[in-house]
Amino acid sequence: MELHIYNALKKYAGRRQMRFHMPGHKGNRRRFGRFFRDAKMDITELSFSDCLENADGVIAQAQRDVADALGAKKSYFLTDGSSCGVYALVFAARGFGGKILISRNSHKSVYNACAVLGLEPVIVQNNESNGVLLPPNASEIESVLKREGDIGAVLLTSPDYYGNIADYAAIRKICDRYGKLLFVDGAHGAYLRFDHDEDAVYAGRFADAWVDGSHKTMPTLTQGALLNIRNEALFSAAEEALDRFRTTSPSYLVLASLEYGVKMMRECGAPLIDAVKREILLVKSKLKKRGISCYQQSKTLVLAVDFASQGILPQTALEALEKRGVFAELADSRYVLFYFSALTAPAAIARLGRKICSVCRMRSLRTAAEEKTVYVSGIKKFSYLTATSLQRELVPLEQAIGRVAAKNAGSTPPCYPVVIAGEQITEEAVQALKKARHTFGLEENAIAVVKIGGK
Repeated sequence: MELHIYNALKKYAGRRQMRFHMPGHKGNRRRFGRFFRDAKMDITELSFSDCLENADGVIAQAQRDVADALGAKKSYFLTDGSSCGVYALVFAARGFGGKILISRNSHKSVYNACAVLGLEPVIVQNNESNGVLLPPNASEIESVLKREGDIGAVLLTSPDYYGNIADYAAIRKICDRYGKLLFVDGAHGAYLRFDHDEDAVYAGRFADAWVDGSHKTMPTLTQGALLNIRNEALFSAAEEALDRFRTTSPSYLVLASLEYGVKMMRECGAPLIDAVKREILLVKSKLKKRGISCYQQSKTLVLAVDFASQGILPQTALEALEKRGVFAELADSRYVLFYFSALTAPAAIARLGRKICSVCRMRSLRTAAEEKTVYVSGIKKFSYLTATSLQRELVPLEQAIGRVAAKNAGSTPPCYPVVIAGEQITEEAVQALKKARHTFGLEENAIAVVKIGGK
């Protein structure tokens, strides 16, 4: 495969250059390179390395190659993660209406972009299955479009953390019927373009624009992501958005890995994915024979093991697994999620299955209380934008029940809100936040609420 960016970096790193440019480590072998082996390829915009903001060299060629591989009219490299691409999607939606239709379990970046850009999110309340929120279906979206005016775009979060994928084809028809744009935050589904079984549910086949969080499921360095455009009418808005939100100091190592990830997957990803999928199915079957439940509706390379049904708190299971050298993506109140990719060795998945079984056999980990994931939503009292603009005050979580949230709060990961600004805070929501290991939107166990009598 031809790697335009990587080859340019390697050529430069192979010479004895006098580095009077950023970054500050200068590729110093003795003091920096001994700890960070690829420092010599960590450079800035030079005469040969192109410029991400106005690409016309190796970056431009790499972006064209990636767009061709993904079926996009244009692809833009992001080194700030998927969130930058999400901001660009919301920015583009502003030109088509004052509202945007989203699902409740949208990533926090969707809500933050709406607040920053002044777009009112119209929220579809997701259905639930086996403790997991499901994507909205076409009829639910159509119902909202009939009821709400001034919606410019539908923004789906698909796939989600648990591997659920929206019915893109049906939703595309609804968007076309009502003249709405279809955007997808596909951060967890970048690899699907190269999965022969799931290619039909790759966002790029249906969306006007979509984000691929390449680093989540592809052989790409952390923070590497892609904004892809299929609708040419969005080029100008996308580029203006990136000019505002994308970093002016991109990591060239991340850029090189973005190009590599797509080209490697196009060249040999499909058989690797098939091998991983076969091993996941085998492990699920073995776990089932031992009475260990898994979330069965996932269509991506994720294994969600229901430790709560074994009487084991997922966080306790996570700690026991880490002592055995196993590090998972996250644990909620019911499942522990294990993420795989085309580069996961099938043998490692088999070993994971055996370690899960060994943890489930530990009677000392079991508790009498079997916790279940419960998703709660408070009664809406203000619109989202109104609530975020009102005067606020911080109150301890225990005193927030019945008050109206002034900003979102939730657990991270998965980084979607338990409490949404404008909603009345419930006791269930408070308990969910108190149990979360890591949270966003809280300050020292206090939450922002609309100040009574405030303007």
